[in-house]
Order: sequence, then structure tokens, then C-alpha cells
Amino acid sequence: MSWDDDSDADEFGERRPTRGKTPSTGRQVARRVAGYAGLIAVAATGIPVRALSAYAFAHISLAAEEPECGLDWTTIAAIGAIESGHGSHADTVLDENGYAQPPIIGRALDGDGVARIADTDDGVFDGDATWDRAVGPMQFIPSTWAKWGSDANGDGLADPNQIDDAAQSAAQYLCASGPMTSPEGWRAAVFSYNHDNDYVDKVAKVANGFAAAAG
Repeated sequence: MSWDDDSDADEFGERRPTRGKTPSTGRQVARRVAGYAGLIAVAATGIPVRALSAYAFAHISLAAEEPECGLDWTTIAAIGAIESGHGSHADTVLDENGYAQPPIIGRALDGDGVARIADTDDGVFDGDATWDRAVGPMQFIPSTWAKWGSDANGDGLADPNQIDDAAQSAAQYLCASGPMTSPEGWRAAVFSYNHDNDYVDKVAKVANGFAAAAG
């Protein structure tokens, strides 16, 4: 369950793993995630199975490492829904390996009604060597990805366009703000992801909707 001002504490918690490493129990976690995703994905929440698998993998793998964080899968899923429709923005779809095809690239952060962030990745992830752009299903700015990007699927590359990598990196980023086991802590973490209180309210509403649908 996610937190808003009226919600109750969830029993699950998560921890940020060492960046760039796959959890040692990755295969066992993947099997658990596959069954979990198949159970509640389309019928209950409307979340595509491939995306939900990534959110659940992030939840389960991090829960074993830092139970004091308290980040639930519903929060990760809500951010994925708001940022990219679970990797389905415009004509994009997630392929069987979890890659957004074609990649989801945001508008240039050139200061025109948005933040002004000059290029930090030589256009490697966003294709823009002048300005940074948000990338992938969880819409990471390249400079943020450089610090938080994780190789959750174990292919040797941390890629913001890959849903497992992006979901786990988002979870790590949120947990860095501190425990999310109170309304205040939860809101602070989500606010760190996007400095907009209306955004935080929207994430809470969507996350609580997923929690209710999943039972």
C-alpha cells in the first residue's frame, strides 16, 4: 500500500542494492515475480504484465536489503503509469526483454517552460548533444541516471530504456530520501522525484488505486 494522509502503513520494505549488481537471488525473485504479475496484472490493475514484473522485481529485490525504506510496488507502478503509461507512451511498446521500442524521449530541457539542463551524456541516451531530455519508461534525466542507473536485468548494461533497470533505479532513488513508512516520509520521497506537490498527490491517488485493485 502507498501512503497518503489517510492510508495505513504497509508491512513490506525495501533496500537499495549495490548499484550495477543483480541480486544474488535474482532467478528465484524472477520466478516469484512472474507468478505475482500474472495473477493481478491485466484483470485487476490494468498494468501490462511485462511492466508489472519490473515493478514487482524492484519491490521484492529491494525489500530483502532495506526493510526500513518501506517502498511498495504500487508507488513504483504509479510513477511508471504517470511518466509513460507503463512504457506505452505514443507508439511505444515494451518488447519481451523489457525495452521500450521505440525509446521514450522527453522534450528538450532548454529552459522554455521547463528546467534548463545542458547536455550531460553527449546524446548517448537521449539523442541530443545540446540539451538533456528525460528518457525511458520512468523518465530519467541522463545526469540523474549517471548516478542512480542500475543493471537490474543482469545484461551488463544499465539502460534507462529497459523497464527492469528503470524501475529498480527509481526505487533506489526514492529510498535515498529516507524511510517511506510515514505520510511525511512517503511524500518527501516522491517529491524528490518530481518537485511538484500536485504530482505527489497524483502518484498517491494512482498508487492507492492499484493497491485497492490488487486487494
